[in-house]
Amino acid sequence: MSTFFPALRTPPARTALRFGEQTLDYAELAAVAGTLARELVPARRIAIWATPTLETSVAVVAALLAGAPAVPLNPKVGERELAHIVSDSEPVLVLAEPGVQLPDALAALPRTDVVTAPADTGAAPPEELAEPDEEAPALIVYTSGTTGPPKGAVLPRRALTATLDALEDAWQWTAEDVLVHALPLFHVHGLILGILGPLRRGGTVRHLGRFSTDGVRDALSGGGTMLFGVPTMYHRVAEEVGTDPRLAQALAGARLLVSGSAALPAHDHERIAAATGQRIVERYGMTETLMNTSVRADGERRPGAVGVPLSGVGLRLVDEEGERIEVQDGETVGEIQVRGRNLFTEYLNRPDATAEAFAGGWFRTGDMATRDPDGYVRIVGRKATDLIKSGGYKIGAGEIENALLEHPDVAEAAVTGEPDDDLGERIVAWIVPGSRHPSEQELIDHVARQLAPHKRPRVVRYRDSLPRNDMGKLMKRSLHE
Repeated sequence: MSTFFPALRTPPARTALRFGEQTLDYAELAAVAGTLARELVPARRIAIWATPTLETSVAVVAALLAGAPAVPLNPKVGERELAHIVSDSEPVLVLAEPGVQLPDALAALPRTDVVTAPADTGAAPPEELAEPDEEAPALIVYTSGTTGPPKGAVLPRRALTATLDALEDAWQWTAEDVLVHALPLFHVHGLILGILGPLRRGGTVRHLGRFSTDGVRDALSGGGTMLFGVPTMYHRVAEEVGTDPRLAQALAGARLLVSGSAALPAHDHERIAAATGQRIVERYGMTETLMNTSVRADGERRPGAVGVPLSGVGLRLVDEEGERIEVQDGETVGEIQVRGRNLFTEYLNRPDATAEAFAGGWFRTGDMATRDPDGYVRIVGRKATDLIKSGGYKIGAGEIENALLEHPDVAEAAVTGEPDDDLGERIVAWIVPGSRHPSEQELIDHVARQLAPHKRPRVVRYRDSLPRNDMGKLMKRSLHE
């Protein structure tokens, strides 16, 4: 059986993790993670207080070495949500960085502080740490809970390896790559892709702690080859890159700029490309499925497209009756369903929700998309919040949002539908104005000039800001509350 971390068995002379001034090379990581792993009980769940630190990374590596399913906890989580996650997952231990104060919901659990100073840098993970079965749970990641209490998606080891190895192929990812990012470490993007991805390849992670364009510039100028970010981060880059030659040069020198977790507005994509010559790679995944599609490193990078299915991933679009949509015309909208080794095993303690999530072995993502004739997938939004049925048409909110964001006086935009006696649903635009406050009619006319008339907003509402979660995703349900 192959090992999850080959580079920890035969450590290369290379930095594995860097957080600020803290670093661990592969021999040091093998020593500290191996020592901690021996204290963990295989198959017994542990909680990890997932601050964006070296300690969190060591804790997750140790859990994977020991075969102890890890539950990463968002340090900003609310008390009620945390209490639910702890009671649902029943961890036997919590791992945390020394000195950090844990909330009351974790007070009853035994605590182990994660040590990152290796006592013996020559010690590899002990041989008695046998590699668990590929179906063994590796992580239990809780969903955002937009329609009820968060559900724990049980991710087996084979899902992690399937996704990371498919991305190795799609992104031409090697041990020579140095990944730069500032993503949180309690979610798929920052933790699995951003920490475990480079470590599985034997490469280097350079985590910024918190995002800043200065940090990105310095890290990429200092040897970084890849950058992971979410649209809110790339929006800040797009705002500054045209007037910051050093930032533009640093981005231009990167091998790969990757955006995920939400759709990247086409306007930001084009502004970054104009200043750097670099076109951003978009990909598409979920907690339950890990990564499903991506633009390949050697493929065409089209604004608004999340590429083609990754190796080993089956993907289909289905209509409202659940029938497969065969046409690939770039216009016909259907729900994405996927299957493959990248999928989760179950929702913890929720056999009902698990069964409901699948249709004949295909996972129902709830995401709506179109497919271009050459197979490129374009996400139009969530079935529940982003597919608007107006005047007999099925309209994706994302296309209208992109059009609105091209207006010079729109800083942020969201589009939703609300009941209408005549149309079924009317299109509502939620706008954060820029330096000038554009009128409602001006914005309606702006969209009507770019898109079909039936896609124009019928109502425009103005906000000082739009509600977003920790990953930068719009929380559209909150707009109507």
